[in-house]
Amino acid sequence: MAVAIEDLEVVAGRDALGEKLFQAVLGTMDIYAVYLGDRLGLYAALAAIEPATPGELAGATGTAERYVREWLEQQTVSGILACDNPEAEAADRRFVFPAGHAEALTEVDSPGYVAPFARIAVGAVDPIRELVAAFRTGGGVPYEAYGADLREGQAGMNRNLFLRQLGTEYLPAIADLDARLRSGSPARVADIGCGVGWSSVGIAQAYPNVRVDGFDLDDASVAAAQGVIVEAGVGGRVEISLRDAADPALVGRYDLVTAFECVHDMSDPVGALRTMRRLAGDGGTVLVMDERVAERFNPAAGDIERLMYGFSVFHCLPVGLADTPSVGTGTVMRPATLRGYALEAGFRDVEILPLENVFFTFYRLHV
Repeated sequence: MAVAIEDLEVVAGRDALGEKLFQAVLGTMDIYAVYLGDRLGLYAALAAIEPATPGELAGATGTAERYVREWLEQQTVSGILACDNPEAEAADRRFVFPAGHAEALTEVDSPGYVAPFARIAVGAVDPIRELVAAFRTGGGVPYEAYGADLREGQAGMNRNLFLRQLGTEYLPAIADLDARLRSGSPARVADIGCGVGWSSVGIAQAYPNVRVDGFDLDDASVAAAQGVIVEAGVGGRVEISLRDAADPALVGRYDLVTAFECVHDMSDPVGALRTMRRLAGDGGTVLVMDERVAERFNPAAGDIERLMYGFSVFHCLPVGLADTPSVGTGTVMRPATLRGYALEAGFRDVEILPLENVFFTFYRLHV
């Protein structure tokens, strides 16, 4: 009887895993289909002309009707789009967005805009063959191998946080820092690992008397940032440079030094934090925003940590290991790990700020 019970448990476990992976495959296909809809402009065009037949949407986007028809039907059976007249002939069916879906997939300034999630997910797995090799050798995969999808997907996901919350909610909650940035005496900010520049722009827009110097080592990101700065109208107060912030000429120059969602990617985070400490001098503020994860490993940690581990396996850990030597932090950088890096870099204390965000934790590093 004990054997029979054990067999039932094995079968149940096997079947549950099979169902879990089946649902994951469906979700993966949805992600790639959303990627197509975003990249090909299908969602934007549908939002403008809905309800639309496959032919009308194909004509509006310069795409092939047969592909668009199949995509529309896939989106409908997945619950992302809806069909007004499913009984009609295939070419005559009219497709629309369910309530709220157009905002989530097309309105860039909406806090609920999620289309970049598909792009960053696709980008994260793009160099999968290089990752297989890295697993065998212990080496890394360079950031450049992930291409525009990863870079632009990440920027798109963080854009509204930086433009809508950073300068209006998070930085104002740090009273002494907010007062310094708003004071009559012009303040200077160094934004380390700024990517395409949305964080630098968000700070400059929120604080009209501040000058921001953004630093990044990815030439494609810096090139994209130039356009972002011009579009935002802050070109006179924001400069993004392809350079190492460790330049001795910058020591003690800044009132605020930031690193948003990048410390865990660094091969030498202690060295980077040491540089940030030097840039801030004795009177500046050093602020790190990084992934929100628990204090310790827990198999039941939940979906957010599951997401972070996914990005770590496919992107952040391989990127961090691309340079040698590397500490190999990965996305799941626990608070104690950052604290250890900061203390080794010469900071006297690390404070976890009471700023609420589902994905990120804010740390103030005290010099």
